[in-house]
Amino acid sequence: MTQAPTTTALGTQFATELADLALPWQAADTPEPRLLVLNESLAADLGLDADWLRGPEGIGLLAGTVVPEGATPVAQAYAGHQFGGYSPRLGDGRALLMGELVDGSGRVRDLHLKGSGRTPFSRGGDGFAAVGPMLREYVMSEAMHALGIPTTRSLGVVATGRDVRRETVLPGAVLARVASSHLRVGTFQYARSTDDLDLLRRLADHAIARHHPEAADADAPYLALFEAVMRAQAALVAQWMLVGFIHGVMNTDNTTISGETIDYGPCAFLDAFDPTTVFSSIDEQGRYAYGNQPIVMEWNLARFAESLLPLLADDEGVAVALASASLGTFRDHYTAAWSASMRAKLGLANDVDDATARTLVNDLAVLMTADHPDHTSFFRALGSAARGDAEPARGMFLDLAGFDAWTGRWLALSPDADAMDRVNPAYVPRNHLVEEALAAATAGDLAPFERLLDVLAAPFDVRPGLERYADPAPDSFAGYQTFCGT
Repeated sequence: MTQAPTTTALGTQFATELADLALPWQAADTPEPRLLVLNESLAADLGLDADWLRGPEGIGLLAGTVVPEGATPVAQAYAGHQFGGYSPRLGDGRALLMGELVDGSGRVRDLHLKGSGRTPFSRGGDGFAAVGPMLREYVMSEAMHALGIPTTRSLGVVATGRDVRRETVLPGAVLARVASSHLRVGTFQYARSTDDLDLLRRLADHAIARHHPEAADADAPYLALFEAVMRAQAALVAQWMLVGFIHGVMNTDNTTISGETIDYGPCAFLDAFDPTTVFSSIDEQGRYAYGNQPIVMEWNLARFAESLLPLLADDEGVAVALASASLGTFRDHYTAAWSASMRAKLGLANDVDDATARTLVNDLAVLMTADHPDHTSFFRALGSAARGDAEPARGMFLDLAGFDAWTGRWLALSPDADAMDRVNPAYVPRNHLVEEALAAATAGDLAPFERLLDVLAAPFDVRPGLERYADPAPDSFAGYQTFCGT
């Protein structure tokens, strides 16, 4: 008989330190809980026994129906701008923070649930989630982790045995995910809206201690907090752009203080390169299009700065000036992060001067925007071009003369093909393959989902027999849309 591990004890740091933002709550019962997928390597890193997690008590923990002694599950309060409109009270409408764990590196990590039932923040929703959207977040977040992009992680998905009514009746599920925290820009917006300066300061101090401890030693710690979050988010959105990831719903309540990607709802990956690409069915105006993501992140950070103003200076005018000056550096931070990684994607050596690299990158962007090559396939094919076989990449363009001229200039810089293969993935979660796997899983067949997970766990390593996982979507997949899953 497997013993319950002692490490199932959960901390109550958020629930205790920020009780004003934490509403104690319990997950809904699960009529017939069944484990669909378990992240054994993540469980081990958290000190959790995988065999125990596969048993009744472990499945109960992942679904929220088994609460370790001393734990205080809470629904977190936050506000947020959703598609530009401010909502003063959002909060965890179908989610719970179970508590905190400490991983193998000594880092505090949240154990958090999605789809665990109604809370006082549900705003008319049922609080539940379907199998497909929860498995989507699992595969997307684990793919992002394998790509080296900061993200929440997925620990497990439990089918509840409860039907969920959306456009049709779907099988229900709960996702257990892990994050550095679930503090959001929206958390600060909510605290600021209360006009409780002590609460805002305690929240900022909590965020500094948990995520950006270096800020505590700065002359202006709260301005240093803002700048640390800004740098983290600039680097994050640059990484999204470089792999062709489209978040789909970049509201301020989905912008983390840690700099991790969170909430994989209507997200997707680019197929054909086009900065105007939108997949989300609810983004009717294209606010969160692929090419808009850096601008939107800057806008979100401006809202974060507004929430911090009372902590930056007693005089509001002085506070605004300080925040504006700091926010004014966002584009420099983003450009630096994006440019360094683009140099790596093109295999450029350090001795290639910035002006040459910048011109090369800008000219490539013009070619790609005009001819819409498959984003992932093209950058991977450039590795072959650097080895002397340019035809796979060349075949993705109509402007052959333009591509040949660009390639000649690029090859003259002796790009490092091996280095390129280490940063240009061969496999990303292709939208058509994700949909195929989720449809099968919803119907009860998890084999395609498990196979997709296995492929995406090593995205840079080309393996025989996996050609379909690297192929672009078929023409019949045109007009693809994603949905939020609520």
